[in-house]
Amino acid sequence: MALQTYKPTSPGRRQHTGLRRDELTNAPLVKGLLDTWQRRGGRNNTGRVTMRHRGGGAKRRYRIVDFHRGKIGIAGTVAAIAYDPNRSANLALIHYVDGEKRYILHPVGLAVGDTIMASPEADIRPGNALPLRKIPVGTDLHNVALKIGGKAQLCRTAGAHAQLIAKDGDYAQIRLPSSEVRKIHLDCWGVVGQVGNVDRENISYGKAGRRRHLGRRPHVRGMCMNPVDHPHGGGEGRSKGGNHPVSPTGVPTKGYKTRKKKKPSNALIIKRRREK
Repeated sequence: MALQTYKPTSPGRRQHTGLRRDELTNAPLVKGLLDTWQRRGGRNNTGRVTMRHRGGGAKRRYRIVDFHRGKIGIAGTVAAIAYDPNRSANLALIHYVDGEKRYILHPVGLAVGDTIMASPEADIRPGNALPLRKIPVGTDLHNVALKIGGKAQLCRTAGAHAQLIAKDGDYAQIRLPSSEVRKIHLDCWGVVGQVGNVDRENISYGKAGRRRHLGRRPHVRGMCMNPVDHPHGGGEGRSKGGNHPVSPTGVPTKGYKTRKKKKPSNALIIKRRREK
């Protein structure tokens, strides 16, 4: 998808860029693949705000996406490429030969009418799912699972892709988009190719109203607040009081490490994303 510019009929429209959605089809939504979307406004199950600047936005319905790719050995045809308001990537509607329909993430190079399959014997083509054991070294992947038999958790955003760089024993070495190199069991599954909608990271929203439509509320800097509202507030002129950046509750931010030092999966990380 290419970027779309507009005539500067207003200040917000002048800076606004969007995406040309030429590859999307006008196929109707599949009722069996839709679910309700409960808005939480950044609140947890006790009603406390745990994620600030969330709320409002346009009404949505959730699309049920197949992250397991459990139709092993059953071929499917791409019937449509659909927009998903709940994620950055587009979806591909698959009609399987047994009559079932499912949504999957749309990879680059997959077009309407193409055939895909999830099988250890599948071809190395975009959209096909295979165990890492059957994928050649150097192949780009997305929708990669972390656990054997589990759903995909890695590389699901628009434009994301990992690379299979080596195989050692029962594990494959995967280079993630963050440059982290991690071991994943060879019996875990992945999908060949790169997630589509690559140009999404280059769009400009142009005005605050478009962010409100997406459910993002204004983000006010703590330095503009009073001391009663934020640790950075108050003072004559710009001042943080000599403190490191923190949240309103005093928790360090901007690089505060939250990963547990004794987490078992630390042994599977070969190269950290922050290592130089």
